[in-house]
Amino acid sequence: MSNLAPFDLTAFSNKAVILVVDDQPINIQIIYQILGDDYKVLMATSGEQAIKVCLDSMPDLILMDVVMPIQDGLETCRLMKAQDTIANIPVIFVTAGQQQQDEDACWQAGAVDFLQKPVNANTLRNRVKAHLTLKKQADLLRSLAFMDGLTGVYNRRYFDQFLNKQLAVCKRQSAPLALLLIDIDHFKLYNDHLGHLAGDDALRRVAQAMSSCCLRPNDLVARYGGEEFVVVLPDTDSQGAVVLAQKILAAINKLKIPHPATPLGLVSISIGIAMATPHNGYSVEITARADQQMYVTKKNGRNGFSIEHDIS
Repeated sequence: MSNLAPFDLTAFSNKAVILVVDDQPINIQIIYQILGDDYKVLMATSGEQAIKVCLDSMPDLILMDVVMPIQDGLETCRLMKAQDTIANIPVIFVTAGQQQQDEDACWQAGAVDFLQKPVNANTLRNRVKAHLTLKKQADLLRSLAFMDGLTGVYNRRYFDQFLNKQLAVCKRQSAPLALLLIDIDHFKLYNDHLGHLAGDDALRRVAQAMSSCCLRPNDLVARYGGEEFVVVLPDTDSQGAVVLAQKILAAINKLKIPHPATPLGLVSISIGIAMATPHNGYSVEITARADQQMYVTKKNGRNGFSIEHDIS
């Protein structure tokens, strides 16, 4: 089964990412001095900029000033909670307000906590640690709804969200992303000749074999639908994608699952590879492009792969 790490990349592997939002750079600098050694700290000096950073980088936690010109922190938080892709990012308000109505306004806007200015360093560290832990636990619980019950890999719903997030991250970093769309060859014939129970077992074995080839924490294997699977490889160039495709092909051939209705006599797969790069762009259409390459593989005899040329 694919490692659970992709669901929350920073919380499970690298440093957690914290976005600090304040129109006064000196306040951002103070928080950076407190948290910079333990976390990756991003900054935004306006509510509008904060939303853009969230959409591009998907931080794990937001520390946000309440009082900012044009679009204050409360309105920014409400706008974030209205967007599905970033609604689950916890927001801690950093406020100079001392009145009950100030606290109530923070809760009503959707915050998980608030801190009083001037910030106490120990309180800040412990609040951040506590809320990152809670987010990690919530992410793990949500991940249970994103698993394919038959094969044990991620499902289509999770793939769609993961791909959007990784395309945004790779775009920000100008890093490549490879996507492999994989189809089990002649699978309808397999079910027709050997039955659906045997088909289910074949699907599980193929999924497990593919997962065993994807060893990096951020690699993703998901069931795309029926007998189709998808592999997402962030920060992977075309050469790396080809190497993994060859590894997956070898792993499936090594299973030697009998498929008497085909010329090969064994279960095989066809792979289509598409790349997200600064030249090719970072659009979700990468899946459709991989699908086109997969059909090129089928036309060429199946049990292989095809990769698109760089669209420059």
